[in-house]
Amino acid sequence: MKKHIFFTLVLLISGLARADLVIEIDKGSRAAIPVAVVPFANESGQPLAEDIGQIVTEDLKRSGDIEPLDRTKMLSIPSKAEEIYFRDWGLLGQRYLLVGGVQYDAPSQVYKVRYELYNVQSQQRVLGKVLSGKSEKLRDMGHAVADAVYEAVTGIRGVFSTRIAYVTLEKSGNKNIYRLEVADADGRRSTELLKRSMPIISPAWSPDGKKLAYVSFESQRPAIYVQDTITGTRTQVTSFKGLNSAPTWSPDGTKLAVTLSKDGNAELYVLDLRNNSLKRLTNHWAIDTEASWSPDGRTIAFTSDRGGGPQIYLMDASGGSPRRLTFEGRYNSRPRFSVDGKKVYYVHQRDGSFNVASLDLESGQDQILTQTEMDESPSVAPNGSMIIYATQKNGKGVLAVVGVNSGSKYTLPAQFGDVREPAWSPYISR
Repeated sequence: MKKHIFFTLVLLISGLARADLVIEIDKGSRAAIPVAVVPFANESGQPLAEDIGQIVTEDLKRSGDIEPLDRTKMLSIPSKAEEIYFRDWGLLGQRYLLVGGVQYDAPSQVYKVRYELYNVQSQQRVLGKVLSGKSEKLRDMGHAVADAVYEAVTGIRGVFSTRIAYVTLEKSGNKNIYRLEVADADGRRSTELLKRSMPIISPAWSPDGKKLAYVSFESQRPAIYVQDTITGTRTQVTSFKGLNSAPTWSPDGTKLAVTLSKDGNAELYVLDLRNNSLKRLTNHWAIDTEASWSPDGRTIAFTSDRGGGPQIYLMDASGGSPRRLTFEGRYNSRPRFSVDGKKVYYVHQRDGSFNVASLDLESGQDQILTQTEMDESPSVAPNGSMIIYATQKNGKGVLAVVGVNSGSKYTLPAQFGDVREPAWSPYISR
């Protein structure tokens, strides 16, 4: 495991059948805020394809910052303000109460989702709204309600309406079938974007959440592609001899930082997508790869073994002399900036295990965030509260999410086989 994920070129060994990911909550947070999410009333009698209240409950619970009340412990099932007995919810230890209902208009085939959030102690309404859409939008509306509740309770914007990209592998006889998939942040409604018999690695979202850059080996050697996630249209943006790897977008979406070995050694380059111009950033005998742009676009963190082993370095986005960031341990790689640019998350090796760690850029203090043995490919949620990464569980590859502050954790295994290379989308306008 000397190189582990250093080049991010070796992916997956076992098989996978394509399906939605499933959620397994491993650890909650003792500081989670109690919120009762009452089942939403079906006010039209029309069968509903989705349980809105359950979607909201599951979203909030995954955050680690909110602990929804078990439905079996509820003393009543109100759907409107006049049906609420706040004393009962106070006795149950709830700080907030969410009620609502779903109506269906047959002529227009439109569903209306009504919701209201109340502060149990003050008995005041915190927020309320009515969402509308066709049946296929019911799940989106559930995520939107969860986002609103999460922000009202924590003051932090929710990420339940965002998406995740990941790579899977299915064994079919002697053949490998690689798939690039996109799903809701909870792993549901997976969509296949690309299917190939050769590896697909390093998916990276564009800042507007509409495109993915990734590496495909379909031509027997690595090449970087950019694909529209809605239309499926894709463009090959690099096809140089040797290594074409590790694409990451600039914050303005006009450039990609990439790793190329076209001049003989693995170096960092910036590809301007507007005119296909290429600028070399590093020039060293060592391997430089896995670049990450800071949120303000001014600096780039990357992995290099110029010090004798993989470590994290920081340099100006226009080039210049890098400075080393990590000194603890012999292996540190795959840096990713926090949303506010004050920290870098990365893969750290200690005692034979690979874990996700964080480094405070001002104080230099580092912290181990995960406790499993083979953690890799961290990607930060757009609100900065969670990190998704790949790991091993019960002998197979799964995705996992850890709360940056809460320490809560849940996994997203596939129903069969392995899943790798997660990338959390930015906020997406739908």
